[in-house]
Order: sequence, then structure tokens, then C-alpha cells
Amino acid sequence: MNADVPAARADGAVKIYGEGDAEVRALDGVTATFQQGEFTAIMGPSGSGKSTLLHCMAGLDRLTAGSVHIGDVELGSLKEKDLTLLRRRSVGFIFQAFNLIPTLTAAENIELPLAIAGNKAEASWREQVVGAVGLADRLRHRPSELSGGQQQRVAAARALVSRPEIVFADEPSGNLDSTSGEELLGFMRSAADDYGQTIVMVTHDPKAASFADRVIFLKDGKIVDELPQPDAGEIYDKLKALEA
Repeated sequence: MNADVPAARADGAVKIYGEGDAEVRALDGVTATFQQGEFTAIMGPSGSGKSTLLHCMAGLDRLTAGSVHIGDVELGSLKEKDLTLLRRRSVGFIFQAFNLIPTLTAAENIELPLAIAGNKAEASWREQVVGAVGLADRLRHRPSELSGGQQQRVAAARALVSRPEIVFADEPSGNLDSTSGEELLGFMRSAADDYGQTIVMVTHDPKAASFADRVIFLKDGKIVDELPQPDAGEIYDKLKALEA
């Protein structure tokens, strides 16, 4: 990716579901830029449009109007096949639904995106990722033999092991106990700091958001505030004000 180009951006993003009386404007003209190597949290009250923004930025859903870019590629202009290839090549995902393949081991699940693309993980980076998410002794286990928290850590390792240009994370620590959650978020923080990994994370948890470089706040499909270098107390106060 060109170093001068943002990792991702949205310009006037509009997403409408339904029509007539049933119309819901989930995104209402959102413009935001996500710089390379930056860890951004997206927050807002329930129904604010944060998950819709994440899905449209990641190419999992298409906008009604406006545009989104990953690097210098505008997603709306891509055919489905090209969009699939872009996601496979450039994007990592960590979602609440783990989306693991039940017949594969943890190790095979972690390396699946690379295997599909015909690549192999760099051994030292793979070991670092696996160690950071605490899975070194669980790699031969299948998902059914892992706890929910362990399955989420497999999903996180899978997203990071290919060193994608950008990782989109939807409540990545939501199903983890506090210790495991902090370890995962700490690893995501170091991935941004030490390896220039760009991360965009939706969360409702002020403590999780405090790991980010900045927090963007949405309400009614619009960006209404932003907080650089946030701490959990500041984030909590902003959220309370938005929900009031």
C-alpha cells in the first residue's frame, strides 16, 4: 500500500435499509479516515450505526450512497469476485461469531486464509501471534474442544497471522474473561505499535476502547464526536452524554 494513502476511508457514507415508512437510515453521511498503523475504536449507543459502518468499510455490505476505500481501491466499483479477492488479500476480520471450521484444528483454522490464498505464515510471526493469544498448547484441538474464549482467540490469531493491511474487529473481547480480553487487546495494541497494523474496532466497552489511539462516536448514523488518546473514564463520560 502507498504510504501516503490512508488504510481506509469513508466519504459521505449512507446506508439505508427498507423503504417508505419502514426506511432506516443506518448511516447518514459518514466521512472518516483511518490512517495506516492507527488503532481506532468506534462507539455509540445501540442502533447508532457502528456495526453497519464496520461492515461497509470491510466490504461485507454495500453503501446506498457515498464511497468507501481500502487503500486506494474504491469498494463500490468492484464486482463481487474482485471484492472477495481484496478481502482475502488485504483484510483481517475478528467478529463475535467466531466463524471457525469445526472439522479443522485451531492451527488449521488460524492458517486457513493463508492456505486459501496459497501462502504460508512466517514462522516467527505465527509463533508470536499464537503465544500472544495464549494458544500454544491448544493448536491440535478442534473448536468443539475449546471454550468460547479460546475460540475467539483462534479467530483473532487467524485475522492477524497474515499481516493484512487492515483488521476490522467487532467486539473482539466481548466473549472473553477480563484477563484474556486484556491480553488480546494488548496484543492488538502492540500489533499497531510494533508492526504498523491498522485496526478498526467496534466496541461498547470503555476499557476496551481505551487501548485505541482514538475513539470515534456515532449517534443516529452520524459521527458526533472524537476522542484522541482516550482513557476509560473519558470514554464512559462521552457515552453517557450521548445516551442521555
